[in-house]
Amino acid sequence: MHPPLIDVPLPQASRLLNHGPTVLVSAAHGGQRNIMAAAWAMPLDFDPPKVAVVIDKATFTRQLIDASGSLVLQLPCAAQADLCFSVGNSSGAALAAAGDDKFKRLGLATFGGKQVQAPLLAGCVAWLECRVIPWPAVQAAHDLFLAEVVAAQVDSRVFSNGRWQFDAAPADLRTLHHLGGGRFVLPGQAVQGQMLPGLQTRPAAA
Repeated sequence: MHPPLIDVPLPQASRLLNHGPTVLVSAAHGGQRNIMAAAWAMPLDFDPPKVAVVIDKATFTRQLIDASGSLVLQLPCAAQADLCFSVGNSSGAALAAAGDDKFKRLGLATFGGKQVQAPLLAGCVAWLECRVIPWPAVQAAHDLFLAEVVAAQVDSRVFSNGRWQFDAAPADLRTLHHLGGGRFVLPGQAVQGQMLPGLQTRPAAA
């Protein structure tokens, strides 16, 4: 059963990525699907929201994204560290060749998105459904994909009023931040910054 999910207003979707979490990238096309981990993902714009993510051309997920023009970025949590490491270090192509996939092999629960075909992995804390902004030269040279976020949802236990609320949530719902070699850190206690005297607060749109 799903935890309480809420839709995120698209101009706020960039806030789901602005603290640098590891993401899981899912894609589907032609009856095949896959999921992989990615550490290099970031927000680019607010309205319409855009994201950037590096996806190696050698991956099966990349083949599915190239074919479908869409993907899902989902944010795994501390409870999914083993899962995140496992799907990031295994071959979707080898399973597909045998008529299998990581979702079936690991018994992963999914649910349907609102705008794209790729499956959304249950148990994560946020999901961004994205349509690729075609830029073939950059994709080929740098494995860098730009995409527009067309739908976003989040677990209301950790995100509300447009902000992450990790301090008030169970520890196993904190996002993962990869250090390399399968080691992750979690967000720590939040600290509220204050304006120093002598400076003027800039307008919100600046």
